Amino acid sequence: MDQVFPGFVADVDGPALYRDDLRPAPSGRPWVAINMVATVDGAITLDGRSGGLSGPADKAVFFALRSVADVILVGAGTVRAEHYGPPRTSAEDQDRRVQRGQAPFPTIAVVSGRMDLAPDARLFRDTPVRPVILTTEGADSSRRAALEPVADVVTVGHGSVDFRLGLSELHQRGAEVVVCEGGPTLNGGLAQADLVDELCVTISPLLTSGDDLRMIRGAPLAPPRGVALDRQLLDDGFVFSRYLVRR
Repeated sequence: MDQVFPGFVADVDGPALYRDDLRPAPSGRPWVAINMVATVDGAITLDGRSGGLSGPADKAVFFALRSVADVILVGAGTVRAEHYGPPRTSAEDQDRRVQRGQAPFPTIAVVSGRMDLAPDARLFRDTPVRPVILTTEGADSSRRAALEPVADVVTVGHGSVDFRLGLSELHQRGAEVVVCEGGPTLNGGLAQADLVDELCVTISPLLTSGDDLRMIRGAPLAPPRGVALDRQLLDDGFVFSRYLVRR
């Protein structure tokens, strides 16, 4: 990869930069990084999935960010659309994690108000770490009962998931870094609650048009949050930007 901001530097190890970034946990909650890929015109899916927008360098950054996360946070709709499975962490990254004092594998936490998840889905089969489901008091009791044998089901809200309470719960379980992989409604809820610290955005060199969703969806932020560009990397037409939310 080439670093193109703030000064041009050729041939940097992009994934290593993401692994080495400092992510100090705020008081009472984990550091939250959102990681998303989009086309140059803002589409975040191609034929309903994000995989068609990716490339080798984007996958390398994706796994680098996962390798530093204590928890991978994702919405139930994204789990279904992307056919999520258990986290795949290389032996090398497992060693790095243990040396940092982390568990060998990150935990996947799913946000689901309706509990519309299949207990026999890939995510819950053969997983090295029991997933967590963050839900509400009003969640369907039969669906909850079906999922409790395969996941830790945690109530963090009434009519909707309380993201601050959910992150506090994850923090109490030892999470210092959370990487959120969407979808847009989950990203929007975190942004609305002012819980986003970092945005890692990959721009794929594609132009698609259409009516695809944007990266963050929800009520407008008033006022808008300021972000600072920490760095940009370029690889085979893909642009990788890391932003830090101004506090």
